[in-house]
Amino acid sequence: MIGALLSFSSMAISVRELSPSMGAFEIQFFRTLIGFIILIPLMVRHPEALFATARMDVHFLRNSVHFAATFAWTLGIAFLPLAQVFALEFTTPIWTTLLAIAFLSERLTLPRTIAVFGGFIGILVIVRPGVTAFNPASLLVLGAAMGYAINIVTTKFLTRSTSALTIVFYMSLMQLPMTFISAMFYWTQPQWSDLPWILLIGISGLSAHYCLARALNLADATITMPIDFVRLPLIAIIGYLFYAERFDVFVLIGGTIIVAVNYYAVRQEHN
Repeated sequence: MIGALLSFSSMAISVRELSPSMGAFEIQFFRTLIGFIILIPLMVRHPEALFATARMDVHFLRNSVHFAATFAWTLGIAFLPLAQVFALEFTTPIWTTLLAIAFLSERLTLPRTIAVFGGFIGILVIVRPGVTAFNPASLLVLGAAMGYAINIVTTKFLTRSTSALTIVFYMSLMQLPMTFISAMFYWTQPQWSDLPWILLIGISGLSAHYCLARALNLADATITMPIDFVRLPLIAIIGYLFYAERFDVFVLIGGTIIVAVNYYAVRQEHN
């Protein structure tokens, strides 16, 4: 999960750097293309291992939802401060908990219940409906968080019979044509200065999902996901240092509430 959170943070920075010169679909395409290229040697050497799966339908559902969620997340980064994007994205464990209980038969314990309700309070503090001018981009990020929750639950389901590498392989294989077709309608010629960020988003996108799949293979989704909350203070500092984004006290308070209740749930589950 530490590998995943570092990778997701690298992806966010890459998206912020690439957004002025290319659209969200094109960014997704390059991310998927680089990841697929990295997997080609493994595909050539171990095709039977990579292609082996019994639930192609779940792979298709996972990757279709993930494609839509990533598009919404990419747009959110272009229009919102990084810390606010990550704070809203941290509602993913809330949706993951509810879906894991419904579809993976994971238990609804008191700590997990507290984490869910505390998370909703954190959302209200961040968004402050009716208090400030509402930014519609917040809904994009919340929608992305719900989509990522579906992605996590389907990933957890797949890890019961499929390796983490195979899950990542089908993600690249299925999303490559999705992103290519979408990008063709909004294509802009990349600049040489974009190359480092294109490479970074491709490598970090692949490593993020591999690390996430391995973590979910080792532990319950409701235990592994809250570790990702370390991203909030990290990305807030990055936004302040490199993009002159001020520390929004309500984002920090709301994010802290979400982190605290989920950390409490993790500690209680561990005990």
